[in-house]
Amino acid sequence: MIVQFIKITFIILSITSFSTIKAQELSSKSFKSGEHLTYQASYNMSGVLTTFAQVDLKTATVKTSKNSYLHLKCTANTYTKWDNFFKIRDLYEAYVSPYTVTPYIYKRDNNENGTIRKEKYIYKGQNIKSTFVRGRSGEIKENFTIPANTRDIVSTLYYIRNLPISNAKAGDQKDFNIVFDRKTKSATLSFMGTETVNTILGNIKCYKIGVSLKKENLLKGKANNILYISADKNKVPVLIKFNIPVGSGQLKLIKAQNLKY
Repeated sequence: MIVQFIKITFIILSITSFSTIKAQELSSKSFKSGEHLTYQASYNMSGVLTTFAQVDLKTATVKTSKNSYLHLKCTANTYTKWDNFFKIRDLYEAYVSPYTVTPYIYKRDNNENGTIRKEKYIYKGQNIKSTFVRGRSGEIKENFTIPANTRDIVSTLYYIRNLPISNAKAGDQKDFNIVFDRKTKSATLSFMGTETVNTILGNIKCYKIGVSLKKENLLKGKANNILYISADKNKVPVLIKFNIPVGSGQLKLIKAQNLKY
């Protein structure tokens, strides 16, 4: 249950786009190097919303002899008191263009109660060179193709934050692709207007976005799976609420450091 919760959380965080938004409209950045967002993950256990893990999103500049990249890092860790029940130490990373957020490398290193899953993608346009590990087995190499404009969960999140969501109108919908576990997943996203939400940043106006995955048992019904993004220049995801077959939960922003605006 908890593993599904963490995975779905990252998927929801990263799949938000609308029919009124065009890729070429990418404009000023909503974030900068050094930003650090911290979330508290909670799960509904026997009718009680119980906090069990922390999720951190960080950005940093990485320079090589030829190029500069933005390093996007996401971690998910259960709190110590829950480790005996189910220990999670998950890491997701992407190295992207600091200007267009185009991904060049994606990495995943998960340890979930001793189960190891590792992945590395090297993007070559719509082609991906991947290396992956399952359990204690050795590395396996596999090349595969993705549809145009498909991104991993990390680079998608930050790319979306740069798009002019304010242009969307209530009822706008958009199908969106994301690559995860070397498979492309399709989602339908619906703009549901705005709502004032009580957050660590204060009572702020937020974009309200419904999310549902196609051909999946998870995330059915846009009204049950909601992403709230601050309706300002930073476009910070402040709250996620969703229902999955094994229960419900939420991810709530508890700290925001070094925002651009």
